[in-house]
Amino acid sequence: MTTSEVTTRAERAVGKSGIVLSPLAFGGAPIGNLYAAVDTATAIDTVSRAWQRGIRHFDTAPYYGYGLSERRLGTALSAFDRKSFTLSTKVGRVIESRRSNVDHADGFAVDQGSAHFDYSRDGVMRSIEASLAHLQTDHVELLLLHDIGALTHGARHEHVLRQALNEALPAMAELRDRGVCRAIGLGVNEEAVCLEVMRQFPLDAIMLAGRYTLFEQQHSRAVMAEAQARGVAILAAGPYNSGLLGDSAGPGEFYNYQAATREVRQKAQYLYDICAAADADVGAAALQFPLAHPAVASVVCGLRSPAEVDIAAERLQMPIASAIWPALRELGLLCADVPVP
Repeated sequence: MTTSEVTTRAERAVGKSGIVLSPLAFGGAPIGNLYAAVDTATAIDTVSRAWQRGIRHFDTAPYYGYGLSERRLGTALSAFDRKSFTLSTKVGRVIESRRSNVDHADGFAVDQGSAHFDYSRDGVMRSIEASLAHLQTDHVELLLLHDIGALTHGARHEHVLRQALNEALPAMAELRDRGVCRAIGLGVNEEAVCLEVMRQFPLDAIMLAGRYTLFEQQHSRAVMAEAQARGVAILAAGPYNSGLLGDSAGPGEFYNYQAATREVRQKAQYLYDICAAADADVGAAALQFPLAHPAVASVVCGLRSPAEVDIAAERLQMPIASAIWPALRELGLLCADVPVP
């Protein structure tokens, strides 16, 4: 595959911002040592390989390794013309680099660091200042508000939502007006908060992780319709559902950031069986499926090695037998009204 093949699919703009994203985007959590350590040389090689394979959008967050992902991404991308790629990062947490993280409770194999939520205006400004330094740039194309929602914050959700609407999002809009970013939005894992915010504050984009995937669409139907109606671009992240559909051999051990239940693995096995009968790769179907929806601007795939980059780039171009889509619908594994490739 040449460097341009990943971008042979139609590129889509993010709202009215004029930003155009590559259909496959690089998710930076794994190079922040999500679940397991990645050495620096491998992380740099992974990012470089992604650029070489035609991936042109790179997503990260301060939370990913407490700045480690951003620093590695900034170092790797400094080798390329800044105009040749787009970046997104997130605000909503403030990172403390000196505190010990020896229990790795947040899932990152990083011994020093911690994060606490901060949706204040000051927190947003401090966060983006640190991110730009880590990324070795003076701007990002897309700035996302990270992890708001009732499932994340429980009883504090209403307080967090008010602060997001009154402080964080206006601060992000100010940064957009100043050219520090070109578009703003949310980076979340749950549908309800997307609907709450879209109806109260104008957004350019939403990065929705794990909810609009080959494995599940039932918890994203309303947000996909609302986003399409409002011209809000969706970045469909987590297409493998935490690795559940990532291995060609069979279902993975994890789903939605935790151990998959027997019921989840059984449902995933049905997907594998149908794809196998049609000689189709599950991972290829998982990457290509979200791009059939007109609201989706890009699929964001977490990558931790050059080999994983190669697999993802190749999967994006693999032919998928059309017979799998009606078979999945017939078994109730695919919602009746979702568009397919």
